[in-house]
Amino acid sequence: MTPIATLVRGALPDDAADAALVARVWKPDAGGPAVAAIRNGDVFDISRFFPTVRDLCEAEDPAAALNAAAGQWMGSLASILDNTPVEGRDRGKPWLLAPADLQAVKAAGVTFAISMLERVIEERARGDHAAAAAIRAEVTRLVGDDLARLKPGSPEAMRLKEVLIQQGAWSQYLEVGIGPDAEIFTKCQPMASVGTGMDAGVHPASSWNNPEPEVVLVVASSGRIVGATLGNDVNLRDVEGRSALLLGKAKDNNASCAIGPFLRLFDGGFSLDDIRSTTVTLRVEGTDGFVLEGSSSIGRISRDPADLVAQMVNAHHRYPDGALLFLGTMFAPIQDRDAPGQGFTHKTGDVVTIAAPKLGRLVNRIMPTDRCEPWSFGASALMRNLAGRGLLA
Repeated sequence: MTPIATLVRGALPDDAADAALVARVWKPDAGGPAVAAIRNGDVFDISRFFPTVRDLCEAEDPAAALNAAAGQWMGSLASILDNTPVEGRDRGKPWLLAPADLQAVKAAGVTFAISMLERVIEERARGDHAAAAAIRAEVTRLVGDDLARLKPGSPEAMRLKEVLIQQGAWSQYLEVGIGPDAEIFTKCQPMASVGTGMDAGVHPASSWNNPEPEVVLVVASSGRIVGATLGNDVNLRDVEGRSALLLGKAKDNNASCAIGPFLRLFDGGFSLDDIRSTTVTLRVEGTDGFVLEGSSSIGRISRDPADLVAQMVNAHHRYPDGALLFLGTMFAPIQDRDAPGQGFTHKTGDVVTIAAPKLGRLVNRIMPTDRCEPWSFGASALMRNLAGRGLLA
């Protein structure tokens, strides 16, 4: 099993020298976070220009503003990455945090055909992973497994909906998968996300769960998309499968949202078109020797990322501090781990690596939610800290 510290060191995107990268770094001597620029392998505190990542993302040209901000050197990126994994961390030295602060953290669900079918299976299995294999075969027979070409909300999609209703195969997950309205929900509260190298939480009451590797868009309050990062939308399949009304319990738990390692801002060399062609890879390594690998191509998404953002931010839905939006995943692991027909579920100590060439690598260790570091530094703590440092105008 690859040591997590080794994996965390590979955080940078392949073209890091040309990327406008934003980090948040815990600054022990300040007792709070710093907004930081990554430049040629070094980390610079730009908090006196942009006290929060939200402020930077609200700039007219965030990438240009990042590049123009003279910062205070905090150390080499290598040294800060080495101090980032929660095990062995020296709390007297800086470490990386999730690279977002006051933004709402939202997620779009059921945006890929494969994951849509898995949600239908969860619903029919009522959280019983042992029943999933038989139901999977039945649902595939009725619905098929190639719905990616179907445009949600189109006349063709509505005709399919009528056929499925007549066959008794309709589901609330199919409604948001091929209907006109996307599923957009709150993943967690602002500042509740964990960053790379940190423990990601799975509720110990869950016996059927999985990682969800996703691209996360960074959206200003105006609805303008200004950048992207990687995320793990950890999901409790048995909890959500029992009832969609348990979505909050399935999704919003201590340390159950991982984002990072950096925000990459859009500029002349990186745009939404790069996101549209991104493939996100996943690797899970267990202490039991189990290895799971997969990938999720944004090119196979059912709804364009810009459409998802327009459904999230508009005249009816406002986010004055901006928002992050998980785009959803096509990866729904069904590989058996312990016994035939039992499928995949996490075990304590799993190391999850989510990567994309232009976004870097996000690494987390899976632990029970009550054994992860409790979230305690929220928006009020941030405001008091920034005020005490003289960074609020």
